[in-house]
Amino acid sequence: MMEAMTITLAIANQKGGVAKTTTVASVGAALVELGHSVLLIDLDPQACLTFSLGIDPEDLDLSVHHVLTTGLDPTEVIITTEEGVDLLPATIELARAEADLLTRTGREHVIRGALEALAEADVVYDWVLLDCPPSLGVLTVAALTAADGVLVPLQCETLSHRGVGQLLDTVHDVRRFTNRELEVWGVLPTLYDGRTNHARTVLETISDTYDLEVVEPPIPKTIKFAEAPAAGRSILSTSRSNKGAQAYREVAANLVKRSVRPKPGKPAKKKAVKA
Repeated sequence: MMEAMTITLAIANQKGGVAKTTTVASVGAALVELGHSVLLIDLDPQACLTFSLGIDPEDLDLSVHHVLTTGLDPTEVIITTEEGVDLLPATIELARAEADLLTRTGREHVIRGALEALAEADVVYDWVLLDCPPSLGVLTVAALTAADGVLVPLQCETLSHRGVGQLLDTVHDVRRFTNRELEVWGVLPTLYDGRTNHARTVLETISDTYDLEVVEPPIPKTIKFAEAPAAGRSILSTSRSNKGAQAYREVAANLVKRSVRPKPGKPAKKKAVKA
């Protein structure tokens, strides 16, 4: 009998305002709808993911900060949310983690170590989604080191992709030094206005410039995304039939298909044919 495999996906872009946290919450909820078990990890000191899932960070005594800096058992911190996803929440204390970890040997492996601690406790998820902070610091590098793949949400506007090259340079370094298996799963277009040629042009430019796969469908602009966090739920709960909710359901289904795609390997050697 094969062991269940966890897919760990980092959602990363050092530029803010690209719907990164919305993507983590919405894809997580959509995966739960598809019958998967999901853990979301909030790695942003602003704790937007934690807040958007109905948890006030100021009410928390323990958070992901303690897991990463003191080695606290993550099972003592994980919260089950009304959305059906489990959450390793963040608080403003996480802002100190960069400094706390900076001089520590093996700092790149702290998130991987936390996930290994869960596995050793027989707490196994189908998916772990990492909501990376808007920077390329220690926490983002640790997330990429722990991940099987990285998904890059990208706002379909001019100049929104200026930092993608830096992120890909960081991915390249992580592959060289701490995680040879890391794959870029692609770009997810967000805040997309299908009425404009400009949005499509930006999308084609990023795809051509960086030779990245585009994860479909694009996530449309809708005011419903702004309303959902205030309710402490994802858009899949607050506006089930909204076009944004439907788009994230399709993205989640496509990510599931992507997760079972064979990894690119070396071509098989041809056998010599005897005359």
